[in-house]
Amino acid sequence: MPAVDVTRVMIAEDDPALRAVLAKLIGDEGRLELVGAAGDADEAIELALKFRPDVALVDVRMPGGGGPRVAIELGLSSPNTKVVALSALDDRSSVLDMLQSGAVGYLVKGASGDEIVEAVCRATRGLSSLSPQVTGDVIRELLGQLELRDHDAQIRRRRMELVREVLHGGNIGMAFQPIVHLQGGTVVGVEALARFSHKSTRSPDRWFAEAAEIGLRLELELASARAALGHLDRVPDGMYLSINLSPDTLVAPEFMQMLSGTQIERVGVELSEQIPVTDYDLLNQALGQLRARGGRLAIDDAGAGFASLQHILRLSPDIIKLDMTLTKGVDSDRARRALAFALTSFASEIGADIVAEGVETQSEVDALRTLGVTYGQGFYLGYPAPAPWSEASPRRLSAGSADPTADPELPLG
Repeated sequence: MPAVDVTRVMIAEDDPALRAVLAKLIGDEGRLELVGAAGDADEAIELALKFRPDVALVDVRMPGGGGPRVAIELGLSSPNTKVVALSALDDRSSVLDMLQSGAVGYLVKGASGDEIVEAVCRATRGLSSLSPQVTGDVIRELLGQLELRDHDAQIRRRRMELVREVLHGGNIGMAFQPIVHLQGGTVVGVEALARFSHKSTRSPDRWFAEAAEIGLRLELELASARAALGHLDRVPDGMYLSINLSPDTLVAPEFMQMLSGTQIERVGVELSEQIPVTDYDLLNQALGQLRARGGRLAIDDAGAGFASLQHILRLSPDIIKLDMTLTKGVDSDRARRALAFALTSFASEIGADIVAEGVETQSEVDALRTLGVTYGQGFYLGYPAPAPWSEASPRRLSAGSADPTADPELPLG
């Protein structure tokens, strides 16, 4: 006769009497072989790693973290071991906790010996078992969770399709907003802003955030940077091009390769506080390569939160961009004026230039001039346009205290 496959079983149960009953049940069943019996979660994990059982019959509530910990640990270190939970609890939360931790079955104590043996045998075939006491509410809950996961998976797939369409279809446009010298009104540079030619109404920031969620932020940022740099030869002489990057993209070898053959001395990289820096040493190494070839670093959103101030201290930027929350109302709000002045004084101490973002009124321009802010950017000074700024663009500054004969230094010159 052909040999019968034997399922190797481990028991984890803190009640000695019940553990003995289960051991006898397993030992008396010809299809099953008992390889170990544990009294707590730590011992169960140790035995599982030693004997690699096919099935672990595990008590939900036992010392050392209980059944959920055992199921999770075995899922990582002994993934071929199937976990069947055995518990006196039939409440929905306990059942779901075990199933979400990786158990393939859940039996309420009091189940017959035949039910336990059948659940163990089903587990070896990848089939689940639930006691009748828990099936109704749990199955409805699980179905709801599966529907939610399916919905989330569909959204993720759709996002990946949209981003890949942009990446492979070249559907990345650029808008360019001027950066203006506040005394002479001269445009000294332009910031490249990505625009995605797609029917979706999501903002560019949302595009990048969703690309990050699906693991494609690096690819999307590199494609956007490539599109921006493709316009560098159209940026008038004497101006620079500023592009936005996250720290991970800035340190990527693909970005430095992209800059090969580029007039890097006319390129600035803006680093926002929105994406955390995980390794300042690595980032400074990449910035050293960028600066060695003439490139510059701007810290965006300064004053918006702690992260940008940390960037300033750790990265020694060439440009500090005041966040629009400081610029807005700087002409009338003493607190904003004080903070803007402090950052301007700090920038002067470290040899960095200041660019105020979000400038929307002549009064703000005048206040910023008084505070010593050299450069500005915002709708009052120029809207984002589909082509790099040219001398034909209208000037928005009033004469005021501006000196039309001024010959400003370029912040990246």
